[in-house]
Amino acid sequence: MEWFQRFQTIYDLFRPILDIAILAFLLYKAYELLIKTQAAQLVKGAGFLAIVYGVAFLFKLTTLQWILDKMAPGLFIAVAIVFQPELRKIIIRLGQGELFRTDSKPRIGQLEAVVTASEILSRQRRGALVVFPRRVNIRNIIDTGTRLNAEISSNLIVTIFEFDTPLHDGAMIIQNGRIVAAGCFLPLSEQQDIRKSFGTRHRASLGMSEQSDAVILVVSEETGAISLAYDAKLYYDLSPIEATRKLRELLDRGVRGGNAAGTSPGGMASGEGDTAGLPAPALDTGPVE
Repeated sequence: MEWFQRFQTIYDLFRPILDIAILAFLLYKAYELLIKTQAAQLVKGAGFLAIVYGVAFLFKLTTLQWILDKMAPGLFIAVAIVFQPELRKIIIRLGQGELFRTDSKPRIGQLEAVVTASEILSRQRRGALVVFPRRVNIRNIIDTGTRLNAEISSNLIVTIFEFDTPLHDGAMIIQNGRIVAAGCFLPLSEQQDIRKSFGTRHRASLGMSEQSDAVILVVSEETGAISLAYDAKLYYDLSPIEATRKLRELLDRGVRGGNAAGTSPGGMASGEGDTAGLPAPALDTGPVE
């Protein structure tokens, strides 16, 4: 029993550290989950009300405190109704998230093959939509398309997105260094102030970035602009070098790069500027991309 007592003594010493470490991990993951959706607005609002209540309690503002006490139950119901889409996204992420999964990211040569294909499609004014999943499982999206499980090559990508092919209108999914599926259907964005000139491809890329942590590469059929969507924001009209750099950064290290100058402050696509000081992008003029 001595060894058990020794173990108990050692465990008692390390238990606070373990407790704090697990709590810190959960808080970090909760923050990461919230910050990638517009539910961050919900947290800011709740924080503001908590500060107001604290001030009322501290300075004994009985009337204000009484009003807040009476409003509290109704506020919970109102939050559940108003932020229902955001709460649904959080639940989806919790159900699909694979926090401890180690991903096999595409190699730099494979990313260059994807961007090379995007350049070719851009010059030919052919639209493309390529999804790179990260930690959130998107099996439900993959199931809407045709499974390929093919090696990544620029020739194959260009062929898939050719005009009049069965798979050219949908999205291609690249995961674990392979083309998993093509012709997949993506959810459209729920954001209200997206530029009207953006077509279906850009709205689908934003929608996918709102409901998952995937990185989506878009080629405009109208202008040939190459763009990236992630974290509910659209980075419009990137150069091939910039697109490759950002893809490698996001997929290899999971780092969000810079501020989305191609989006408005709330993450809504506005199309003003870009992410690297490039010239202001040309407008998409077609209704569908």
